[in-house]
Amino acid sequence: MKFSDSFLDEIRARLPVSQVVSRRVPLKRAGREWKGLSPFNREKTPSFTVNDQKGFYHCFSSGKHGDIFTFLMETEGLSFPEAVERLAGDAGLPMPKPDPQFERANKERLGLLDALEAAAGLFEEALGAREGRDALLYAERRGLKPETLKEFRIGFAPHAKEALKATLTKRGFTEAQLLEAGLLVKPDDGRPSYDRFRNRLTIPILDVKSRVIGFGARALDPNAEPKYLNSPETRLFDKGSTIFNFARARQAAFDKGELVVVEGYMDVLALHQAGFTNAVATLGTAFTERQMEQLWLLAPEPIICFDGDRAGEAAAARAIDRMLPMLKEGHSFRFAFLPEGMDPDDLVRSQGAPAFTQCLRNARPLIDVLWLRERAEQPIDTPERRAAFEARLDALLAGIANARVRDHYRREVRNRLFALWRERPSPRQSSSRAPVRVPPNSGTMPPPSPRGFATTIALTLVNHPSLLDRFADEVASLEVRDKPLAALLSFVTRIIFERDGISREQLLEVLEASPHAKLLARLSRESAFKRIAFLQPETPLEDVEVQFADLIFRFRALPALSKELDEGADHLADLSEAEFERFATLQQQVASVGNQHAGDDAGDRDAGERFKEKVAQVLREKGTWRRGQRPERRD
Repeated sequence: MKFSDSFLDEIRARLPVSQVVSRRVPLKRAGREWKGLSPFNREKTPSFTVNDQKGFYHCFSSGKHGDIFTFLMETEGLSFPEAVERLAGDAGLPMPKPDPQFERANKERLGLLDALEAAAGLFEEALGAREGRDALLYAERRGLKPETLKEFRIGFAPHAKEALKATLTKRGFTEAQLLEAGLLVKPDDGRPSYDRFRNRLTIPILDVKSRVIGFGARALDPNAEPKYLNSPETRLFDKGSTIFNFARARQAAFDKGELVVVEGYMDVLALHQAGFTNAVATLGTAFTERQMEQLWLLAPEPIICFDGDRAGEAAAARAIDRMLPMLKEGHSFRFAFLPEGMDPDDLVRSQGAPAFTQCLRNARPLIDVLWLRERAEQPIDTPERRAAFEARLDALLAGIANARVRDHYRREVRNRLFALWRERPSPRQSSSRAPVRVPPNSGTMPPPSPRGFATTIALTLVNHPSLLDRFADEVASLEVRDKPLAALLSFVTRIIFERDGISREQLLEVLEASPHAKLLARLSRESAFKRIAFLQPETPLEDVEVQFADLIFRFRALPALSKELDEGADHLADLSEAEFERFATLQQQVASVGNQHAGDDAGDRDAGERFKEKVAQVLREKGTWRRGQRPERRD
């Protein structure tokens, strides 16, 4: 429905922005404006401002900006018409009357909604009757609790061919309405219509306003096909535009700042009663543009769960191609892969909620999954194959419509290619000495920031306590300036020393009962460094030791590196793109010098000397920039 500018302006005039915003964000007067903590990011210093005179809010930490309508859309996941309807009610304004044609179509829609609501009620009653006993036993075997059955309005479609049809037509619904609502099937050979759902456990599918628009149904006969049956496409139910459990999960997703996306409704039911009330499903469809937009209404980076088998990997690979063109600033997807042979329902029922939580914590960003997919496409052992690898990546990134996101993806891929080609020994090196051992899936090392390195060191020790046996002196000598992080690291090392042979699980139990539990939970949940492959619990210890040694070295080298590169950064604004790439390349070389000496002729030199050489190289390059010369590229 289209709203006139005068109607929207009248709502704005009656509702100051501060009045609407203050329902969710505590505000304090600051001159002509109001200030508060951002509702979009976690922060300690207020960066969120509201200006009633100008009629907008602005969040400096996230860059979000808008009026009262966009605020409800951003913070509650409402569509624009829903936001208008809500605020019109708050302002005491009646909604404008639609034109007669719209009124007629809307009345027909309401008739279909009434029919579907009546069907849902009948199915619920049947589940509690004698005829629904087998369906109820099946639900109990699937671990569904009575409160879950009630909340999701689970029902039973009787075996009789026309049970629903007979009851609803007696209540005044026409056969045409029931056919259009997808409740009946009309054979092409002229036979009478009959119930679509028979001898099945039924799960109502709701729209964003919690109205029944269709059903999913699970066969109770093990020989019945198909096992799962959804309503057909109707005026109300468009499978490619529908997210199962959207309305129910909306508030939980906003409160947690996280959305979990699974394939089917049975997975959602199992997760919901296990405490994951922010779970939704795509009903087994391939991701559509409309579904992605809806998911982003609930969370900026939904976690998509895939089965940990080849089918799950293939599904993830297909999803990437649909997602890339849709990416935009601050909006992407993460991928969680479950243990092989398990879906979310199996996992929470057999291993409990903590096992699923761990899978979510290990979720990988889209760029990681894209990179791994293309790396696995074919070997890159010849120049031609390496060129093909780069060409595939270029073609994929060209499909990203958002120019800013596309640019950042290209920079990230260039960085990864640079690191990958450096890891490959030249033919001369291969023949003269053993190549440098690179652990599989070692992941991207953290950027050179003190907090990033300290976070990674702490998380690695938590997941691999035995590392301290080898690196006790090195860890003890580290200077961590972030006080909470330093306290966490000190506590972790003390517990490991005091409890010889402590396991990761035992250490986590101690930490969860300590004053450092909140910080550890936040780092495990939010830190970008949690996704580095070598600190994951399942990574072989020998691989972890190689990367951890490199990490310690680079942490110690960081102060000198930061000082020298900061000087070069003063001139970055004057650099050409090629010069900037050269600077970034040198920065990476210095940052990653720690563990690469085994593959060059300086393998027996002192680590400090190697570091000084790299810094000197940066300084030489900077000298050419200051004189306005273009550095030559040396590949």
